[in-house]
Amino acid sequence: MNESSLSQRGVQAALLCLPVILIQGCGGSSSTQINDGGIHQSAFEWRVRADVPLPVEPERNPITEAKFQLGRHLFFDARLSGNGSQSCGSCHHQDKAFSDGLVVAEGSTGQAHPRNSQTLTNVAYNATYTWANPALISIESQMQVPLFSEDPVEQGINDSNRDEVLQRIIDEPLYAGLFAEAFPDQGSPIDFPNIVNAIGSFVRGLISFGSAFDQFAQGDQNAISASAKRGQTLFFSETTECFHCHGGYNFSDSNVDRTIAFVERPFHNTGLFNIGGNGDYPADNQGAFEVTGDPADMGQFRAPTLRNIELTAPYMHDGSIATLEDVVAFYAAGGRNIASGPLAGDGRANPFKDSFVKGFALTDQEKADLIAFLKTLTDTDFVTNERFSDPWTTP
Repeated sequence: MNESSLSQRGVQAALLCLPVILIQGCGGSSSTQINDGGIHQSAFEWRVRADVPLPVEPERNPITEAKFQLGRHLFFDARLSGNGSQSCGSCHHQDKAFSDGLVVAEGSTGQAHPRNSQTLTNVAYNATYTWANPALISIESQMQVPLFSEDPVEQGINDSNRDEVLQRIIDEPLYAGLFAEAFPDQGSPIDFPNIVNAIGSFVRGLISFGSAFDQFAQGDQNAISASAKRGQTLFFSETTECFHCHGGYNFSDSNVDRTIAFVERPFHNTGLFNIGGNGDYPADNQGAFEVTGDPADMGQFRAPTLRNIELTAPYMHDGSIATLEDVVAFYAAGGRNIASGPLAGDGRANPFKDSFVKGFALTDQEKADLIAFLKTLTDTDFVTNERFSDPWTTP
């Protein structure tokens, strides 16, 4: 079987989302919206497009502005690591749409992570977190990984230094007021559960719907070029098949919001590897298979949002494709053939490869058009907005 049943249902969900971005009329940006049973109601000013549903808020951690601001300070605070050298922001730079520009991330001890740092653009809409873990379905659960994981080490907080790290936060005078405002019903609110909830609130609030494409989708026909419009047609065509895994308002089929009753959590094998012709991926990077143990999940990874894709190179879960031009060439080939070495194998023939990765032929102009469309998804306000910036360095 080339793709899991979850993936098949996820494609259907992505297709159902297409009309949202293709036919919506004019509408400005919005904040807290109408009371319609919770779909557009929140104590937090979300600042999403009027035609886009709000993200889901966990009952145990509803987002507030106070939590968001506390989380912003914690996100950029290097004291929140075992050796005091690395913050969440060390691997998630605002100017790179909260990715880091490296092939793979590097932890606080210098250990290389096997995977590429993902953008945090619209992470509130993700159905799963990290690249390939179907069990991580909330930001708060995902936060345990970078903070406390020992293999690989990211922030490097463990039993031997946990108290020391927490004391650093307690000793910062600014935090007393921020924690008290964020968690007003708690007598001693500075603890790791609240740290996780606050950072989760900040990350959940990293919303991006200010791209040229968003202006176009809301009725401004001059917001994108003729080349980008041709690229849009190609993107949503059966020729390239891009939209099957990257459809909907967030350009990902791994998506959840307040209007979705049944959540799909698809993963995809794109044919990056086929070691030995057996469908294998590198031993330290085998996708959802590492969690499920199901051979059919070998090499399956979540399709990330394409919003701000221009800013988040290099690409793929292992950062092994350098440019957007190379990404288009990879999908046009229907996978990657590695001719020699320990990873040798023809990914185009991977037995677990997603059926939508079948290859296609485009002219040079069509390739340029497709890339022009992808670049319309760049939100320059998102990557310069002081609201999302490092508060320890912002004047």
